Amino acid sequence: MDYKFSNDVTEEVTTKNIKKKEQQVYDHKPTSAFIGASWAALLAGMVSFCIGLWNVDMELNEKGYYFTILLFGLFSAVSVQKNVRDKLEGLQVTEMYYGISWFAALASIVLLIIGLWNADLELSEKGFYGMSFVLSLFAAIAVQKNTRDKKFIEGKEG
Repeated sequence: MDYKFSNDVTEEVTTKNIKKKEQQVYDHKPTSAFIGASWAALLAGMVSFCIGLWNVDMELNEKGYYFTILLFGLFSAVSVQKNVRDKLEGLQVTEMYYGISWFAALASIVLLIIGLWNADLELSEKGFYGMSFVLSLFAAIAVQKNTRDKKFIEGKEG
């Protein structure tokens, strides 16, 4: 289960004159700086989104709607990342779960957009929620990727 991340393809001629593509393998652990930045971005996005919800003047059911979308989005983004990575590594992923993961990730974004479009908020507040949501999703993907890379490399070394 080697990770193969490369666009650099070299050609190698075998004894039967058949050309075979060989990919370089990059198996370096993520740096501490990148891991820290990923976690900091995840916490900054989630905490700022939640502080914004706590301080905004809206009904409790509306706050619950936005908080649920945040949780739904985070879960679905990590699920998509895991499915894509599993497929890359040649692990079996059912097409149904793969499709549901993508649908859920896109649905969370669409639901946030619809909610903010119809919300009685200032445009700057809408932008704040949108940006903190996107930051959280991206950071969740980066944290999950770093965790998986680190565990794989440590397992390979040990």
